[in-house]
This record gives sequence, C-alpha cells and structure tokens, in this order.
Amino acid sequence: MSDRWDREHVLGLAPDDASAKAAGKVAVPAKWRGLGADDEAVWGECAGSGKSAYKACVDLTEPAFRCSCPSRKFPCKHALGLLLLWSDGAGGAGERPAWVVEWIEERRQRAETAQRKRTEKAVRQRDPKTAERREQRVDGGIADLDQWLRDQVAHGLAQAENAPYRVWDEVARRLVDAQAGALAGQVRGLASVVRREGWPDRLLEEYALLRLLVRAHQRREELPEGLRETVRARIGFTLSQEEVLERGERVRDRWCVVGSRDVAQEQLTTRRVWLKGRASGRHALVLSFAAPGRTLDASLVVGTEVDAELAFYPGARPLRALVAERSGAAGSAAPDGVGVGVFLKEYAAALADDPWLERWPAVLAGVRLGRDGGALFVVDDAGDALPLRMADPWRLLAVSGGAPVTFAGEWSTRGMRPLAAWHPDEGVVIL
Repeated sequence: MSDRWDREHVLGLAPDDASAKAAGKVAVPAKWRGLGADDEAVWGECAGSGKSAYKACVDLTEPAFRCSCPSRKFPCKHALGLLLLWSDGAGGAGERPAWVVEWIEERRQRAETAQRKRTEKAVRQRDPKTAERREQRVDGGIADLDQWLRDQVAHGLAQAENAPYRVWDEVARRLVDAQAGALAGQVRGLASVVRREGWPDRLLEEYALLRLLVRAHQRREELPEGLRETVRARIGFTLSQEEVLERGERVRDRWCVVGSRDVAQEQLTTRRVWLKGRASGRHALVLSFAAPGRTLDASLVVGTEVDAELAFYPGARPLRALVAERSGAAGSAAPDGVGVGVFLKEYAAALADDPWLERWPAVLAGVRLGRDGGALFVVDDAGDALPLRMADPWRLLAVSGGAPVTFAGEWSTRGMRPLAAWHPDEGVVIL
C-alpha cells in the first residue's frame, strides 16, 4: 500500500478554500460505498443529490483526478473527500472496478502516446536541415522586430497610449510565423504596460530589454554557453524534457515547496511551483501546463519537503527544472529564510546573469507586516523592507498576529506577490 498522505497534504491539493471546506463535508464514510485503494489509485462512489452516485478516482502517481460529477474544479470536492477518507485509513486493498481500470489504462496510453510524439518531434528538430531553416526564419523575424523597435523610439512614445491592441498583436503574429514564440509573448505583453501608472518609463524599459535580446541573439556566437542558452530560450527555442534530463545540471536535495501560483493565459493555464533546497540553498521553478478542462500537476504541495533530484534547464542562471527522480516526501517543515538585504543581493546577482529575468523567488525569515500610508511591506529585524502586492492583508495578519513569520513570495519590478507564510504554531498558510 502506498504511504498515505496526511490531511494537510490532501487539503493542499484543493483549488480554493471553498473546495477544501466542501471536501470535509463529503468525507463521511456513510456517504460512500465501494471504497478501495492500492499502490497507485484510490476509488469510491459518493452519494449525490440525484439517483446515481458520483464515481471518483485518484491516480496517486501524479496525482490525477476523475469524478463523474459536473464540477469544473480539479480536483472536485468528491475527489478531495475521497482522499481525506483514505488519509484517515479508509479504503482497504481490493480489486479495481472496471471503470477505474479503464480510466487508469486510458491515462497510461495517453502518456505513452504523448511521450512518443515528443520523441518524434525531438528527432525532427535535430535534423540539421530543419534546424537551419528555423534559424533562418527566426533571424528574419528578429530583424523585422529590430526595425520596428527603432521606429517606435524614433516616432516617440506618445502614440502608444491610445494605440489599439492590434498594433502589438500584428508584430507578435509575425514573430509566431517566424517561430519565435516566446519573443511574441513578450511583445503582446507591451499592450498592458501602457495601462499602468508611469507607463512611458516602463515601456521604454521594455523596448530596451527587447533590443538587448535582439542584439544578444544577433551576436550569439560571441556569448558564453550559459548566456547563449538563456537567449535562445527567451527567443523561443525550447528543449524537450528528454534533452533537459540528458543535458541539464542535476541537483539532489531535500526540496521545500515554498509557493505555487496558477496563471491563466488565453487557452492555457500555467502553474508555477517554487522550490528551495535545504542543503544547497538553490531555488528551482517547476512549471506545468493544462488546457481548459485538464488537470494541472498537483504532486508538489506547498508546505511539504521532498527528497528529489532535479534536472535544471541550461542557462546563465539555471532556475527552471524538472523533477528527475523522487524518493518520496520528507515531511513538512518551514524553509530556511534570509533577511531582506541578503535577498536583494541574491536577486541582483541573478539579474546580472539574466537581464530579462521576470520574477525571482523570495524566502524571508523573521519578517513582519508593516504599513506606510496605504502601502504594505514586509519588514525584517534590521528594518529593511520590501513592498507587497496584495489587496487583502488580513490572512497574513491573522496568521502572524504581528509576530515574525517565515514568508515566501514572488519578487518582480512591481513588488512582492505573497505566496505562503509559516508560523511556529500554525504551520504553513497559503496566501
């Protein structure tokens, strides 16, 4: 039997507080029948409002969730309630029902198909002629972008304030056609810059960073290998997972899961999970993606500590990583934090390596919540402070009670976005 997760681990999978609360109401043995579990799955049927019971199953290896209820949340309250019962010891070993066998087998087949397609794509991309044609298309697209950037600065920034979205979208489309997808996303993001306070300075800064990226790509043969990999990634040259596992730097550690954030963009939801190594002190970012109706990877739960080996994507400042090998959960504990001054030095060093860095993880120890007028800050014992980006400070105030806490967040040029906090008595609280 697979090691049963504790209640905190299960509730950490909930998409929101309402789902976690609802799960507790359905985690009642009398509501369920056919409860069972084995090394890979948990299943059961929960009585619903209609005549038919809802069939819920969890694939523990990822985890992944399946339920016949109409909820659009993943996982739904029934899947979470099922896991809560399993966590408490319900669901003895038994033979899988046919519907569970069918679902698990379909998942395995889809995974094998996806793996085969990734391998075939990687083989095509390694073909010298294919790679040469793409390089030529990207070079052409970047040359067009370079001229466009020159024109924007030459004509002045005033016209950008009332420019329609298609101004940015047309440039981005040409970059997509040139197979520079990541660069296209950065150009589309310019449309939101002109809607912020102080937009002229910010827009000029974004233009400068794009021009720097253009020049770096044009002179890529002169760059150190790590920086060249960073530039290629920022342009849109991606590596397959197989290539990362083969080429990437491997780091084995006990990794604290310090924060997670989901961001929806067009037809794709991205989950950013931040890790910090207990021994190495390294930061890592694990990304997962899901189309509408699909489940995001929920195997890394904020507040837990995982014994694992990560494979880092190559770059001047390796940050994004894959979980290459996992030895299981090592328990729950607060991560080791630093003061604000040390964090800013870490960030400055990272920015020197990668000038296009959009965000950087922060794990701060012994900080309190402060206020200056209407602005919120986290303040350490030395009196150093960082501005917070949060509309509702009450959850953080409630868990801290004015006392120092360990705090995790995402730092960007717009301030610190809170992710989680650890209190000596309350444990981890998701912000």
